[in-house]
Amino acid sequence: QVQLVESGGGLVQAGGSLRLSCTVSGSIFSISAMDWYRQAPGKQRELVATITRLGTTNYADSVKDRFTISRDNTKSTVYLQMNSLKPEDTAVYYCRPSWYTNWGQGTQVTVSS
Repeated sequence: QVQLVESGGGLVQAGGSLRLSCTVSGSIFSISAMDWYRQAPGKQRELVATITRLGTTNYADSVKDRFTISRDNTKSTVYLQMNSLKPEDTAVYYCRPSWYTNWGQGTQVTVSS
């Protein structure tokens, strides 16, 4: 059973920054590509960023050049640095291994205008 613990969300003004963290239990972290998703109210969950086990990254067009995904395999943790935040970034953010089908509790990000 994989356990996912997301943290770092909060309320921030437009233009501000937040850094999300996600710690993954078990020994699978270092061999897994990791994804960050988000779900805004009334919208479908969308893939925001991916990082492979070797560190190759990919981003949704809506966050490219503003968000940075990174990982620390020694801590089984993946991060999402979010800069230049916009009100439309408001959502619950989730992480998970790319192959995993369940979700953690997520962390709420609210960006005020």
